[in-house]
Amino acid sequence: MFTGIIEGLGTIAAIHPSGQGSRFSITSDFDLTGTRIGDSIAVNGACLTAVVLQGRRFTVDVSPETLKRSVLGQIKIGEPVNLERALRLSDRLDGHLVAGHVDGIGILRERKTLANAIVITISVPEALSRYMIEKGSVAVDGTSLTINRCDSASFDVSIIPHTAGLTTIGLKKVGDAVNIETDMIGKFVERFVLNRDSGHGKAEEPGGGIDMAMLAKSGFI
Repeated sequence: MFTGIIEGLGTIAAIHPSGQGSRFSITSDFDLTGTRIGDSIAVNGACLTAVVLQGRRFTVDVSPETLKRSVLGQIKIGEPVNLERALRLSDRLDGHLVAGHVDGIGILRERKTLANAIVITISVPEALSRYMIEKGSVAVDGTSLTINRCDSASFDVSIIPHTAGLTTIGLKKVGDAVNIETDMIGKFVERFVLNRDSGHGKAEEPGGGIDMAMLAKSGFI
């Protein structure tokens, strides 16, 4: 489990094919003291397991599913990545609960400056946008952000100078792909409501109509 508060950046140092998957070696720009083999590290928001540790360099195995579902399937040697080690129970939860399970890929469609912020528009498929609400949370390349505006095809987020300077978000250009993880709460609520409404534990097809009446009927409000 993660918070979406990026600890620092890493650089892809090596990529080695491993069957249908890959093995990445990543060099971190911060001290990895306290990290052990088997620990989880989010790389651009994808939860991966450290299998080798050598100073500030660590190695992870990336499954075919992760390569297919995320931008890690397109990444190249030398590219920067966001890094966050797993949340400890004693830590402050400064962002939001992030599982490190990437739902899909978004495309940066617009980038503009507004006062001290960078406002970016990211297009996403409706399968992802259905779980987004204004002022809700989303993880973009593992970075916890607040949704300013959303519709069925895209959403907007504001990037403050601190976030732009410490994460890869500040480096992204129009046309770049990013990992998207939607807020897990919405997915669980939908699953629960659909199962309850069907009455036999089998989820109905998406689009079954979650509205205020349905939420009230199911005890959420």
